[in-house]
Amino acid sequence: MADRSAGDGRTAGTVTGAAGAESSAELGRRVLRLRTERGFTQRQLAEPAYTAAYVSTLEAGKVRPSEAALRHLADRLGVSYEELTTGRSPRDATRLRAAVTDARRALATGAAEDAAVLFAEVRDEAERLGFAEERSAALLGLGDCALETGDLTVARDHFEAVERLLAGEPLPRRIPAIRGRAVAHLLAGELRYSCYLLESSIDELNASGLHDPYALLLLYTAAIAPYMDMGAHARAVRAAELALALAPSVDDPGLIARMHRGVARTLIAEGRTAEADASLAKAQELYEQLRIHTDLAHCHWMRGYVHAQDGNLERAERELRTARDMLASKRAALFTVQVEVELADVLRRRGRTAEAEALLLPLLARTPAAGAADTAGEPDAAPGEARPGEAGLTADRGAVHAGGAHRLLGLIADERGDAEAAEEHYCAALSLLERTGAAGDLADLCRLLGDLLRREGRLEAAMDAYRTGLGHRAAPGTTTLGPAPAEPPM
Repeated sequence: MADRSAGDGRTAGTVTGAAGAESSAELGRRVLRLRTERGFTQRQLAEPAYTAAYVSTLEAGKVRPSEAALRHLADRLGVSYEELTTGRSPRDATRLRAAVTDARRALATGAAEDAAVLFAEVRDEAERLGFAEERSAALLGLGDCALETGDLTVARDHFEAVERLLAGEPLPRRIPAIRGRAVAHLLAGELRYSCYLLESSIDELNASGLHDPYALLLLYTAAIAPYMDMGAHARAVRAAELALALAPSVDDPGLIARMHRGVARTLIAEGRTAEADASLAKAQELYEQLRIHTDLAHCHWMRGYVHAQDGNLERAERELRTARDMLASKRAALFTVQVEVELADVLRRRGRTAEAEALLLPLLARTPAAGAADTAGEPDAAPGEARPGEAGLTADRGAVHAGGAHRLLGLIADERGDAEAAEEHYCAALSLLERTGAAGDLADLCRLLGDLLRREGRLEAAMDAYRTGLGHRAAPGTTTLGPAPAEPPM
């Protein structure tokens, strides 16, 4: 952009400094291109206020034009001042923003793979035109698509690209990408790192005085899930309280609905199932109005969990099946198999263990779907073992639910008297969950394993399992997370 302290441009001096030279050279090329496209001579473009020699010098990048000169040239060339100085056409920017909105709508109502195609088109054109804002919006959308399909490494790459692109922007602009990266780590089972990303961003916002309500609500809402999985219930409750306090300052129905989902998790943990169901009903109503199908499916999923906790297994099964079918129709592979683990738990509790086992065994894939190698010519998988390339749960893709699936298979084997298979599944679950830090689940598994070993007469091994479980239950969430993040002034 022109130096506004300069004169009218007719006698502007030469540009000094590499940065100024680069800017003037780029502007000069832009003026030359627009003039040539319109068939103007340098004199026609310059008159009546300037000279052909001045335009020639400007096009060569040898002068820094004033704002008055740039406005004259923009008017003669039939473009806006912004388009001339930045190269951004308002029409192109509006068109790309509309395309991002269309892609967001496609992600909300359809399959993530289809939406990703639209986001990729916006990203590529925005990069070609040099539109950083629209490019970052498209990359953020691609990250969200990858989260939904379970391509967690791809999701992290997209979110990190947004952070690099916006590195010079204020922190609130980067928060959606940081939140996306934290969710990717959470889904991969890296709970501590997910908490670290969220808490360090909260601290940085508050320490710098950037008390942006939208950014803080996004972070506190996202922090509830890893806190709950790690057994840090007090922190989860406080994050929910802060989110509720921030909500009136935020005009985003989708984010408010997501907050209600998070708050419901803390209410469930406190045994306040009726309040949790009411909170989920609010979220569900908002998602239905917005036609955000994936998040609506998550509401059915959590309502199924609420009913399961309340002992209403028939309603729980109905809600979980609805969630599973909705997610499967959107080809949200990772979320679909996670719901199936919780559905299998309800089926087992209803006495339908064969159905539960048949649902669980195919989920424990050796290889996630994304990036799988060609399996032509490979032998068939063993019964209950997913073929390579099938979507499933692994140590780095849904580790918490993979541990949950092994726990349920261990319970089923234990109930039918197969102690060897039960121990194998319990140990597999422990191996998966130890890297996640899911304290409550680990303590429960150690209890189950200890009970099994005690019944088998292996008392010393049982005592070791119990002691390990007690270690996980001691001060859950406080020894690994460090001090709680600073709170914003409310």
